[in-house]
Amino acid sequence: MDRAELSITVHRTGDEAVLRLAGEIDMLTAAQLSTVVNEVLADPPPRIVLDLAGVTFCDSQGLGTLVVLSRKASHTQCLLMLTNVGDFLIRVLDITGLRSALMIRNEATP
Repeated sequence: MDRAELSITVHRTGDEAVLRLAGEIDMLTAAQLSTVVNEVLADPPPRIVLDLAGVTFCDSQGLGTLVVLSRKASHTQCLLMLTNVGDFLIRVLDITGLRSALMIRNEATP
């Protein structure tokens, strides 16, 4: 069985930090995501954008981590926003009722 992997690249601009995620957000990688977001929150920008275009899988641990990180960000007056959320993840968020707990900004591709 292959070990799940998640790569995260961070790009900071004046008012936001964009984290591009690629791979799986699950019980094996959720702590890695938390660590990176917590590092960004040490000097919080007004907005953190999690670009999920490269995410291929997200389990319940990953979903819980996204909600916890969103709440943690709001405590520092920072908005955590998800973008490029795949159809599979949108469906899971709808089914679990978590969509309303997260800020999602999907832009239409031209």
